Amino acid sequence: MSIKDKEKWDKKYNQIPTLLEPREATLFVKKYATVGGGLKALDLACGVGRNSIYLANRGFSVDSIDISKEALDILNSRINFGVNTIEADLDDYIFKDRYNIIVKCNYLDRGLIERTKSSLELGGVYIVETYLDDKDNEKKESNPNFLLKKGELKQIFKDGFEILEYNEFTNESFESYRMKKAAIAVRKI
Repeated sequence: MSIKDKEKWDKKYNQIPTLLEPREATLFVKKYATVGGGLKALDLACGVGRNSIYLANRGFSVDSIDISKEALDILNSRINFGVNTIEADLDDYIFKDRYNIIVKCNYLDRGLIERTKSSLELGGVYIVETYLDDKDNEKKESNPNFLLKKGELKQIFKDGFEILEYNEFTNESFESYRMKKAAIAVRKI
């Protein structure tokens, strides 16, 4: 990313108020949060922190990283314990800690997934949920580089991980466009 990306996301959060609304954590985070055996979590491209808040409320210490100061300010206003917000460009952020759960939702960066696999503790859970390339997607101008191919997440995690669950589905009703998504929960073995 870059300063341009930061400005783009800050502008989005300022101009699209629905992005700031509180949301429930994703289904896989709710279902698999405690499977990783510990209470250290990483929420990548966390936005306003729906998954971070859920995890913190269940006793996790969460590192929540996003490029948008606007989003992190909202997250900080919603919770005052358990969440360490980090304003950073994920393209060049260096991960030093190890985690029991890593969450990455609605943001596809294949290289980031590869770089963060080593930050997951043995037995830890990695959850990815993001958009699929699908003919029925309403947002036709989506950049195909930011869309998963069907079954791609299974390939990304085929070595060194046990698939706990994989699902393809239509996104949540609060989103602006009907889009297909894929989600995976895996355990590092």
